[in-house]
Amino acid sequence: MADKGVGSWTGLNDDEAQEFHKFYIQGMIMFVVVAIVAHVLVWAWRPWIPAENGYAALEGVKSIAGAVLPFVA
Repeated sequence: MADKGVGSWTGLNDDEAQEFHKFYIQGMIMFVVVAIVAHVLVWAWRPWIPAENGYAALEGVKSIAGAVLPFVA
């Protein structure tokens, strides 16, 4: 009788390998969907390509960070 894992360096038979591949692809698709949603939300919050005024909105962040950082460290 032939060994189940002959020819496979993983030791999985064909059915086990296909099941693992199915779950791996499902996980990869979920990761890509979450990454796309995260990128869209960040783009909506602060676009990567600046508008005509540039990144003028960052001036308020600098003053807030300057006031908060002494308490954090």
